[in-house]
Amino acid sequence: MANVQRDSKRGGHTEKGRVKDLEKQELEQREQPIPEVVTGAPGRDALGGTDFVETPFVASVLDRAMTYIMSGYPVHFRGPTGCGKTTLALQLARRIGRQMVLLVGDDEFATSDLVGGEHGYTRKRMIDNFIHSVMKTEDRVDYRWLDSRLTVACQQGYTLIYDEFSRSRPEANNVFLPVLEERILILPTIKSKKGYQRIHPEFRAIFTSNPTEYAGVHPSQEALADRMITVDIGHFDRETEVTITQNRTGIDQATAERVVDLVRSFREATETNPTVRNCVMIGKIMASSNGNLSFGQICLDVLSRELNPHGTPNRERRNVLMDLIGKSS
Repeated sequence: MANVQRDSKRGGHTEKGRVKDLEKQELEQREQPIPEVVTGAPGRDALGGTDFVETPFVASVLDRAMTYIMSGYPVHFRGPTGCGKTTLALQLARRIGRQMVLLVGDDEFATSDLVGGEHGYTRKRMIDNFIHSVMKTEDRVDYRWLDSRLTVACQQGYTLIYDEFSRSRPEANNVFLPVLEERILILPTIKSKKGYQRIHPEFRAIFTSNPTEYAGVHPSQEALADRMITVDIGHFDRETEVTITQNRTGIDQATAERVVDLVRSFREATETNPTVRNCVMIGKIMASSNGNLSFGQICLDVLSRELNPHGTPNRERRNVLMDLIGKSS
């Protein structure tokens, strides 16, 4: 009689069965699908809300980006925080119509976090005592390879959104160089005997990043930047900012125009960088405060980062904002 006993330590698991079932168990294990939590490949409707605002300005940006994507080039949305880069990336992915995989840049990323690696192992112990005077013991340990999100996207032809990719170290992102140019993914030999994998023809990549002067951002290597089309995203036009503010907050158009005009005027007068995100913040607080806070106080608090750069009050900027608040009343 012979049994299979599998010990469970440090990421392994245990199973029991007849020796004749060994090959069947191993085959079933290999055919088990990778959990979605590992692949991170949500459907088209899982990312990007239905409240997306598409004005002529926004449509022109997306039309350009769609042309570049369909020509085979990855698109890189670059701009200051709060300007809508991630929202544009999600909407572009929805236009492409494939499944999406979302990655967010991290300084701790290594290449294995993008491609995959060994996670846990399976240990098999076979004890054959069919002849009572002869006992045969065999141990076998198989390390389990799990694909990470880049590998899954390349295999399945998904659309990869790499948000804030410049927050990852350049050496971690080097794996993208052959992916974007030669259309091959370099893999460890434990995953592929060839050492590489051909990219699915439907695979597309969308990147976003902040300018290099932002804290926590690494300068991107020229070789990677040269392989993508960079679309610089600045501030939206007035019509788009008003529409976004009204749509996201529920306030009436006149109030949305009041908020947007104040923020835009402050931006131009002080050469600071408040964005449509600040307009949405002010609008939402106004809608929920039920008049408990004044319009001026809300604006002072929401725009405090611009009024007090590096924690030091700027009297000139405060005077400009107070003047704008007075004129908008």
